[in-house]
Amino acid sequence: MRAADPPSPRPAIRRAGPAAAGRPPRATTAILVIACTAQFMVILDVSIVNVALPAIRTELHLGTAGQQWIVNAYTLGFAGLLLLGGRTADLVGTRRAFLAGVTAFTLASLVGGLASGGPLLIAARAVQGVGGAVLAPATLTLIMRTFTEPAARTRAMGAWSAVMAAGGAVGGVIGGVLTEYAGWRWVLFVNVPIGAGLLAAAVACVPAAASAPAGPRRLDLPGAVSVTAGLTALVHGTIASETHGWGAPHVWGSFAAGVLLLAAFVAIEARVAHPLVPLAILRRRTLATANLLVLGMGAAAFAMWFLLSLYFQQVLGQSALGAGLSFLPGSLAIVVGAQVSTRLIARTGPRPLIVTGMTISTAGLLWLSRIGDGGTGGGGAGGGAGAYASAVLVPFFLATLGAGLSLMPVTAAATSGTAPAEAGLASGLVNSSRQIGGALGLAALATVAAHTTAARASGNAAGDLAAGYGRALLIASAFTACAALGALALPGRPRKSS
Repeated sequence: MRAADPPSPRPAIRRAGPAAAGRPPRATTAILVIACTAQFMVILDVSIVNVALPAIRTELHLGTAGQQWIVNAYTLGFAGLLLLGGRTADLVGTRRAFLAGVTAFTLASLVGGLASGGPLLIAARAVQGVGGAVLAPATLTLIMRTFTEPAARTRAMGAWSAVMAAGGAVGGVIGGVLTEYAGWRWVLFVNVPIGAGLLAAAVACVPAAASAPAGPRRLDLPGAVSVTAGLTALVHGTIASETHGWGAPHVWGSFAAGVLLLAAFVAIEARVAHPLVPLAILRRRTLATANLLVLGMGAAAFAMWFLLSLYFQQVLGQSALGAGLSFLPGSLAIVVGAQVSTRLIARTGPRPLIVTGMTISTAGLLWLSRIGDGGTGGGGAGGGAGAYASAVLVPFFLATLGAGLSLMPVTAAATSGTAPAEAGLASGLVNSSRQIGGALGLAALATVAAHTTAARASGNAAGDLAAGYGRALLIASAFTACAALGALALPGRPRKSS
């Protein structure tokens, strides 16, 4: 519906709270629940598969690279098309984008769960990522257009951020339970009933967007294709270095193609009439800085969950369920951190919370990197519980607590001062940065771990694996340290005029 159309019997909400125009508080609550549930499902799939990877690898006869692509196919589809997904919500309406994203995500989950081979599973994961790329920005856009009063929006974004954090955190737990008792395919099948419920709820409760701009509705497909292909080439080159070596023509060819494609993306955005990312928006200091921070935070977080999942099962000898339960302290820490930041941000502004959170995460990751120092590396299955308690529990809690503290403030910083017509673009940018950082960070740090393990070759397989994971976590701590320093460039909390 265009902005000039007469109001329909179900007008879009302009204000959340007691003064909501034309819609009772129960309706705004329903929209918040729908948006948070959809975001939970999308983020859950980033981590739920991690614990199931050893079982998938065994049943489908995958190598190390195939194991990584099960994760990276999703994150690349998600990251590369999030910007297009964000613009889709702005141009065609939030409701249509939401319904399209849920449908694609649900159907791809069904196909992935039925896959009989690695290529089909990886393809289904990529389509899941595409569906998530349309759905995730629509959830944040829906919140920003529904909750316009600052206090109401802060509470809604706090709930959205906490649910997003919980989705990433409890994915390992849910994945462990499903893999142990129902089989790995249920880490994908679980999305089907959730997606069906979301479709029914969205049709009933989400209004047709009245704020989509009038005029031509064009999507920048060349920009979307070039940025997605460029990111895929960079990740492919990083993963290929594990088997071919960094100096192989195959590896450098992938890197060169990635750089050229990303340069083409910038050139396209500078010339196209309706760019995917108007380059002028990146001149906003707060938006650009926040997205760089999210890039580093995503690189560290995605790699940490992936590496610890393998460490729990391959070094400490835990079952899939045991590995999932080992993630519980981190799940709790993220939720606690998100709630604390939601309560404090109105008084402190985003900058202090991000600096504090990333500093805590850095300390936790530095401590975690000591899993490769020898004491826990050779314990195998016999010393799993003791090694976890002594070397993982506390630093893992710190690393995830810091992430929880930073998540909502950096999202708020990235979307602050955004016009309603650019809400989808801003949310797409911050989500893209997180997923791009996650895909590139995971590929790079998993490769570092593999190279370190191969170079060590001491005869103690568990110890060699632990050494590789420890080295990768050490580099992850450098990413969060850079994020802590970079957050100082964000503007401080504006002073109230007297």
